[in-house]
Amino acid sequence: MSEIVLACHDLSHAFVQGNDRIQILTAVNMTIHRGEQVAIVGASGSGKSTLLQLMAGLEDPEQGSVEVCGQALKQLGPAARGRLRNQCLGFVYQFHHLLPEFSALENVAMPLLLRRMAANEAARLAAEILGRVGLDARLEHRPAQLSGGERQRAAMARALVTTPACVLADEPTGNLDPQTATNVYELMLELNRQLGVSFVVVTHDMDLANRMDRILRLDKGQLVQMNS
Repeated sequence: MSEIVLACHDLSHAFVQGNDRIQILTAVNMTIHRGEQVAIVGASGSGKSTLLQLMAGLEDPEQGSVEVCGQALKQLGPAARGRLRNQCLGFVYQFHHLLPEFSALENVAMPLLLRRMAANEAARLAAEILGRVGLDARLEHRPAQLSGGERQRAAMARALVTTPACVLADEPTGNLDPQTATNVYELMLELNRQLGVSFVVVTHDMDLANRMDRILRLDKGQLVQMNS
C-alpha cells in the first residue's frame, strides 16, 4: 500500500445558528494515498467545503482528528500547523485568489518566499511550473491581463510549486466555461500523473469526478464511496 498523505479519523462537526445546532459531519473517516485522485461530491450545503477546511487544519473539528503527512494537526500550534500546510498541502479554489498587484511569476513564487527561499531560486522554480501549465509566455502578466482559464492555471501552478504531497481543490472549475473547465481538469490529471501529487477535489462537475480514482458522496454528514 502506498504512503498515506492525509487521513481523517471520526470527524464530527456542527454549526450553531440561533437556537439550532446543525450537524454537518458525523464520524467521517477517510484516507488519501500518495498519487491518488479523489472527488468529493454532494448537494450544496452538505458540508463538502467544511470537510476540506478541516482537512487543511483551517478549522478544528468538534470531535475526531486529521493527520497530514503523518502528523496530527490537533497536536500542533498555529505556527507549526502553518509550516506543515506550507510543506505538505497545496490549495486551489473556485476563484483564483491571485494577488492583483503581482505578476503571475510573483504570485506563484510567493509560497516559496514564505519558506525563506532565495528570491532567484523561487523565481526559477515558479517559472518552471508555470511552463508546465502552459504559461511560460505570461510570466510577467498580472491577473487582470490573463483569461479566466489562465488565472486558474496560474493558481494551479501556485498550489504545485512547493511540490506538496496533496492538493485540496474546492470547485476548481466551478467558475469556468465548459471548455475551459475541461482544459483545467485535463491539466490537473496530467500533473497528477507527472508529479505524483494527490488531489482531493470538491466538485459538482460529475465529468471531472468520474475521471478520479474514487468518488465519495457526502450525504447526511457521512461519506459514502460511489466507485473504486
